[in-house]
Amino acid sequence: MFQESNFRKISTLIVMAAALFVMAGCHNNKAPNPIANIDSKQPDKVLFDRAMQFIHQNKFDQARITLQTLINTYPDSEFIARAKLAVGDSWYAEGGSAAMQQAEVEYKDFQTFFPNMPEAAEAQLKVAGIHYKEMEKPDRDFTQAKRAEDEYRQLIQQYPDSKLIPEAKERLREVQEVLAEREFRVGRFYYLRESYAAAIARLKSLVDAYPLYSQADEALFMLGETYQMQADKIRQSPGAEAIKASMIRKIEDQAASAYDKIITRYPVMGRKDDAIAKLKAMNRPVPEPTPEAIAQNKAEEESRGDTTRFDRIMGNFHKGPDVAHAAKIGEPTMEDPKQTNATDVVKNVVEMAKEASTSNSATAETVKGSAPKANEPVPRSDAGDTATQQPATPSGTTGTSNDGSAPAPPPTQVNDAKTDSGSASSTTGSDKAAGDKKTDSTSKPKKKKGFKKLIPF
Repeated sequence: MFQESNFRKISTLIVMAAALFVMAGCHNNKAPNPIANIDSKQPDKVLFDRAMQFIHQNKFDQARITLQTLINTYPDSEFIARAKLAVGDSWYAEGGSAAMQQAEVEYKDFQTFFPNMPEAAEAQLKVAGIHYKEMEKPDRDFTQAKRAEDEYRQLIQQYPDSKLIPEAKERLREVQEVLAEREFRVGRFYYLRESYAAAIARLKSLVDAYPLYSQADEALFMLGETYQMQADKIRQSPGAEAIKASMIRKIEDQAASAYDKIITRYPVMGRKDDAIAKLKAMNRPVPEPTPEAIAQNKAEEESRGDTTRFDRIMGNFHKGPDVAHAAKIGEPTMEDPKQTNATDVVKNVVEMAKEASTSNSATAETVKGSAPKANEPVPRSDAGDTATQQPATPSGTTGTSNDGSAPAPPPTQVNDAKTDSGSASSTTGSDKAAGDKKTDSTSKPKKKKGFKKLIPF
């Protein structure tokens, strides 16, 4: 009896297992689900999460395929914007020159289709970051640095309320430190070779465009010395002393302005005492920095990092520049001022020479010719010596008085030789006419030209 009962139980279990097996086989015969193990209510979210997982696993091609499936299958999904941004992120994370170019294209497309979304600022930050990563040292190609500067400026100006603004400003200050360092090295190169116009152009453009540069005081001091060397060169050159003095005075004014800016804008940096000594040597007044300027410059200097010797050695093996000395506070320059070039510097010196020459000529004319006295005729340019043209008034005759009375009559003509009324008169007239011809024409006869050479009369 007991064995029969167990047999029935075993038979029941076998029948139930067979039924389950048949049911499972029927289920497998159905069409496969393209998004298996996905909640039917939120399949777009599951696709997006799966794509993110592929990106973290560095499976970038699979991630882009999944994201493109999401975009094409669910065009109205709330994850469309994030999916388009993630496509750019996959290229960005993959790295490489070609991948970075494709990432920039994707980020720019995202900004075009979704300009008002918060993620648009994130896309712009990624575009600037692409060029920031490709930025090279100051003594090399600066194309990527300029592109990074433009992209960070666009982010700050186009999305002023974004939470990414502080990060963008910090990166922009680092980029501008590299660009300023490049201008400083080029300016110093021309300064050492006494190419004054080129050195002034580079250094002046630097201090005007990048006031947060870590060596701004050194650039200003070098600019002032360049102006002084230019003035010394003019002082040693031949020329009118009055003209040279006027030019030297104007150029030294520019040098003094550079030294003044060191004291008033960068009072806690190393070149302050040297600038004061230069102004005293030039007999110029020394300005006093304001407490606000001192506090600002001190905060800027304290925010800068430092490059250790090990960092400098390892930097030789890296493509990117050293940005440790960039200021961590302060507003970066958002618009480039007008650039100064060497041609403008030379033109400025020429204009100084012209103004000095004109002023000197006007002064000389004023000293040379005085105004005529009362009742005297205006002097003529073709008039000779007045002593030989105006005969002396004989004694006893009445000449022109200074009080405006009537002029004296001309003196009586006296002829020493008496002539007959007829022949003498005609002879005198002919002699006079001949004399007039000799005196009237003193120039050489004109040469005949063309066919007139063949005509003897």
